[in-house]
Amino acid sequence: MTDTGKPEDLMDYEGLAQEALRGVVRGALRRGLDPQGLPGAHHFYITFKTHGPGVSAPADLLTRYPDEMTIVLQHQYWDLQVDETQFAITLKFGGQPKRMVVPYAAVTRFYDPSVQFLLQFEATEPASAPVVSLEPASTPALRDANAEPPPAPNNAEAAGPKIVSLDQFRKK
Repeated sequence: MTDTGKPEDLMDYEGLAQEALRGVVRGALRRGLDPQGLPGAHHFYITFKTHGPGVSAPADLLTRYPDEMTIVLQHQYWDLQVDETQFAITLKFGGQPKRMVVPYAAVTRFYDPSVQFLLQFEATEPASAPVVSLEPASTPALRDANAEPPPAPNNAEAAGPKIVSLDQFRKK
């Protein structure tokens, strides 16, 4: 017991719940591995801490987005790799392909506007410095050569998404 009279959570249930919900993100990304891309109208806005532990991206992106960055996975993405702790993807920025690696622990928001589904996560402690990729990205074939991904939304919640938050499970 702590001094507040609440029992101490030695199981770290909040951490376990965060990990389980990040598994939803991993599962959704695995659907994007299909050669046809994401099914139906599904597409993802993924926001992550650019200086989160294990994040790897080109230096110009890290300078441009010093805290958080939102990427869009819709028609044009390449070399998506999904594993248990992170995903890697190549996206175009200013017409140039850029490779990035994002651990799920760095993800702060996952949004699929096609079904108004939103997950929000607590931010992780930032690392002292992100990993900067020095290798040039290769450019594999486009999924849809004519489509450009839409810009990230300024306020994804404005459309009224379904929000899954851990706050509803916390004791008050």
